Amino acid sequence: MAFTLDPLPYPFEALEPYIDAKTMEIHHDKHHGTYVAKLNAALEQAPELQSWSLEDLLKKVSQVPEKVRQAVRNHVGGHYNHQLFWNILSPEGGGEPLGELGKLITRDFGSFDTFKEQFSTGAANLFGSGWEWLVVSPEKKLQLLALPNQDNPLTNGFVPIFGLDVWEHAYYLKYQNKRPDYIAAFWNVVNWKQVEENLKKAL
Repeated sequence: MAFTLDPLPYPFEALEPYIDAKTMEIHHDKHHGTYVAKLNAALEQAPELQSWSLEDLLKKVSQVPEKVRQAVRNHVGGHYNHQLFWNILSPEGGGEPLGELGKLITRDFGSFDTFKEQFSTGAANLFGSGWEWLVVSPEKKLQLLALPNQDNPLTNGFVPIFGLDVWEHAYYLKYQNKRPDYIAAFWNVVNWKQVEENLKKAL
């Protein structure tokens, strides 16, 4: 069964002025849409995988036939990563997390400010294209993980609950080469309620 591109949960312009409407339109419709199309094309060459979920494909990528393995790895990551990303953004976002998420961030990083600084530094320093992730480890601890390209933490045994896309297509129209400015703006649109839900599922 083919995977589909879900619509954004808000209008393209909803995250202005932090993320501009044209970037959101191109990022969602063109970049994310291409990952979905190419994932489906790869799976047509391996029909036995078509019943697998995104999570199965990521966790068991070593079991994917070699002829399509790299294509599946790239495009299933691109699809999963973006689905998570759109949902952790909101025009009503920003501030600090409360509840269990806030407690665990304080437990594992010392404070929200320390977490925010470490996450921002990791995202800014990630070489080339990739993602900065907040993940739940197998030991049920929160930790940061920087991965290249569209690699996903599930492949490495971690559960992603929060991530930032630092591919240039995510920010270049508005921020050009100033990735740190994009990262600073991102904190104003984080949907912490959704991240809390992601945490509950991961635990």
